[in-house]
Amino acid sequence: MQSGYGAVPVSVSGNGGVEDHSVNACQTQTNNELHRHLSLFDLVCVGVGATVGSGVFVLIGLISHTQAGPAVSVSWLVAGVAACASGLCYAELGGRFPSVGSSYVYAKETMGECAAVVAGACLTLEYTGSASAVARSWGDKVVSFAQTWEDEAVESAWYRFMMVMIDPGFGINPCAFLISTGSVLLLLDGVKESKSATNFFSTVNVSLVFFMATMSLILAKSENMSPFIPPEFGDDYITVDIFLFLFPGGGVIRGATSSFFGYIGFDEICCISGEAIDPTRNVPRAIIITLIVVTSLYCASSIGLAGMVPYEDISGTSGFPDGFRYRGYNWAADITAFGELAVLPIVVLVTIMAQPRLNYTMALDGVLPEVFAKVDDDGNLRSGTKIAGAIMVIIATVVPFAYLDDLISSGILIAFTMTDTSVILVRKTSPPDKPFMLEMLLAIFHILSLLSGFLLRSCLSIGATGNAIRALTLLSSTCTVLIGNRIRTHCPSKMQWHSNEPNSVLFLTPFVPTLPLFGCFVNLYLISQLEVTGLCAIFGFVGVALLLYFYSLHRKKQHAGLFANVMPADNGIRTEHPERMLSMPEAK
Repeated sequence: MQSGYGAVPVSVSGNGGVEDHSVNACQTQTNNELHRHLSLFDLVCVGVGATVGSGVFVLIGLISHTQAGPAVSVSWLVAGVAACASGLCYAELGGRFPSVGSSYVYAKETMGECAAVVAGACLTLEYTGSASAVARSWGDKVVSFAQTWEDEAVESAWYRFMMVMIDPGFGINPCAFLISTGSVLLLLDGVKESKSATNFFSTVNVSLVFFMATMSLILAKSENMSPFIPPEFGDDYITVDIFLFLFPGGGVIRGATSSFFGYIGFDEICCISGEAIDPTRNVPRAIIITLIVVTSLYCASSIGLAGMVPYEDISGTSGFPDGFRYRGYNWAADITAFGELAVLPIVVLVTIMAQPRLNYTMALDGVLPEVFAKVDDDGNLRSGTKIAGAIMVIIATVVPFAYLDDLISSGILIAFTMTDTSVILVRKTSPPDKPFMLEMLLAIFHILSLLSGFLLRSCLSIGATGNAIRALTLLSSTCTVLIGNRIRTHCPSKMQWHSNEPNSVLFLTPFVPTLPLFGCFVNLYLISQLEVTGLCAIFGFVGVALLLYFYSLHRKKQHAGLFANVMPADNGIRTEHPERMLSMPEAK
């Protein structure tokens, strides 16, 4: 057995402790195993590649123009704080459960299969929905770029023919169809084969965003940053200075909710950790590095764009290219426009990469049909990739980006909340004389957090600042804090780590349960900022997923023994499906 950080995979035992898992127990190849071949650098490239492009190229301009104005950087900072709180929870669970499935696996291990189905539905919004949205955005950018051509070209017959082909109307985007189809075809060759393209384009992506951020900061003017929160976005804030920072205009917090679309990189890392080399060591490191890189780039880029162009003149679809043209730097605009068209496809590729792996794990549980668990001789999920890819292509081709952002962001927030909760359930337990106290307190905390979010939103809005609303807000927020403190003081900690190797170290989330509870509160507060249509959409989506799950329970019973004979039940590994531990050898 190796020594060092993450030398052995771990999981939660039945009594709440942590067991060592011998790597040797998982080295037997089966027909339903994936290969471990992704290094730390590969994982970071997946995280950064799936995150920073969609946020900078798609969302910064849109949020600044429609929701937050120059305070767009505050929106990204608020979202970044919540993402970092949840990211540290992902870092621990990614090391504890180094398997395919991310939040789905964490929820199933700690809360049961019903909660896992909710997590799986939200992750599907993250992966397939996000890939579709980015592909659609890329197609829109192609159309927007073609519309900036010189008048001589516009008058030609071939230009008119080209515009009809790339923008036929009726909400259809052929360019989105092409880029999403190309991403699926590349993935059909396998993650091992496509990771070289991912690593190259992720490096180019970061270089391009660094150029955009640096150039826009150089061109920034202080007058464009005033007023920092425009009246149309910030009339609904409390005028006390400290409250202005903590609870800025509704548009700023609303922008933070939308910006969560750009924080799915580290969840991608967890979902493909079943193919990572030394995942207990590399997955937490990759998550932390990804969060540091993308949050820094988001904040710098948002400050630069808001300072370079007045917020009312920022394009909602092509923020940086149009911003550089606004300032007369056409060469920078051309570099940015070409760069966006070059690197956004890799965001589509990396984002959809996780969906077949999520479906693989859900199929092993019988939640999805067994076709999603089929692995070819090279360790690739070709059947699952084809099905998930086809759905992504259809959505990208016919659904505009504006209809996807809020639904995806709210799905991400729910998945983050479930992961934060899973860390608490792994690390804390109920008192012996009150066996369900922890679970009950967590349920009450979540309900109060969401209620406090709605009340805070009402309290900060125009015309709803009466004493009754303020009193209810104060009461709900106080009860939330008291319940969180009761979890901290009355629920004992579990035994965390047993190892015969003195140097074996598992990354542990700091300040448990305070930090995960803080993450849950912020996530649920941001969900409460959605409009009624957005709330109905996300809860309706989750409700439909649960109805389909309950409907399919009879089929799960029929297939309960599908993979029962892959490994002996007494091999010492605490997992319902040994395939999730996955194989260690390199793919041939």
